[in-house]
Amino acid sequence: MKGDLGKKMGGNQAYASAVDPEAGPENIAFQDLMRILIAVDKYKGGASSSQIAKAIEKGLKKALKEAVFDICPLADGGEGTTEALTNAGQGNLREIATENALGWPISAQIGLLDQGRTAVIEMSAASGLAMIPSDKRNPMKSSTLGTGILMCKAVAAGSSKLLMGIGGSATNDGGLGVAIALGYRFKGRDGLFRPSLETLLEAVEILPPEKPWTAEVVVACDVDNPLLGPKGATRIYGPQKGVRDFGWFEARLEKLADLAEALAGRRLRDVPGAGAAGGLGFGLMAFANARLESGFELVASCTGLAERVRRADLVITGEGRLDEQTLNGKGPAGVARMARAAGRRVVAVAGSAQDSAAVRAAFDLTVSVKPPDMPLEEAMRRTEELVESAVAAQASAIVGAAG
Repeated sequence: MKGDLGKKMGGNQAYASAVDPEAGPENIAFQDLMRILIAVDKYKGGASSSQIAKAIEKGLKKALKEAVFDICPLADGGEGTTEALTNAGQGNLREIATENALGWPISAQIGLLDQGRTAVIEMSAASGLAMIPSDKRNPMKSSTLGTGILMCKAVAAGSSKLLMGIGGSATNDGGLGVAIALGYRFKGRDGLFRPSLETLLEAVEILPPEKPWTAEVVVACDVDNPLLGPKGATRIYGPQKGVRDFGWFEARLEKLADLAEALAGRRLRDVPGAGAAGGLGFGLMAFANARLESGFELVASCTGLAERVRRADLVITGEGRLDEQTLNGKGPAGVARMARAAGRRVVAVAGSAQDSAAVRAAFDLTVSVKPPDMPLEEAMRRTEELVESAVAAQASAIVGAAG
């Protein structure tokens, strides 16, 4: 299905027709214009992928009177994945009633593609850390139940395939909440009960749901952590969610893994990515038979990114903070690799960029938009304005990178 979806998501048609050699005689005039692909990720806390791309386009248009722009929303499985895939696939967004990680009622957006047959879900829309005030965060009580509710409601509405991004989680429950939402039953010594993380150790068996889960689930995941151990969910990602007692969480995740693997008949805790999103990677494999794929590769395939890079004269990418972590599987690094492979020059436009040899080597030019003396809070409020002005000021250097 991914290949078919990629064809359907071949790009913003208003731009793509102008750079297609087979588009017809009415577009011949466009063939000599510079073709610029803008594939940027969000600036977290500042602006979305689409907003950043449009600001870059506006900045360049101040210096370039004529050029052909192709805006391709970028995401790697984290926040922004729903927007990127839904916009690229000309799908629709739908508001769904669910709950956040602490059980508060909320409304979350999902994307619907292929006349609703495919749904795009971000776990962060329901179970995300950014949705919980910092003084209310409590990983011992946080659950992925709201994400499971989104999954069930998407299937009830007619979706047979779910594309899921699992970045930005507030949870460290191993997908326990999702299991409950999907109808898995937990048996204790005194019979069936509905466990929380706090009571999970009382469970002795997991029973399958009365109505088996049949929807295909593909998870965009760009981390390779196992569920447990020194490189697992709790120790690597737990502290940013408020986890302090590693042993308390490890005991519960190990218990969940023991019971879930006994039911599934296979060992999943060590699969790369099992520890993603507080162990939700594990939970989706165990309870929804999910397949984990590279987030960037999934989004790139669905948006036809490689072909759009090939058509471009200049490729512009970026994200809020560009550093050596960016080079470890994040979207801008993936775009840069594609551009290099196609023999295209690539420019990064970032909120701020680490001055390191590795970062400089990855791109032909790096543009930082945040003035050094500006407070971060102000820069985040003025993100689009700063992007537009920085790009306009360095337009000659940016365009020169394609020369």
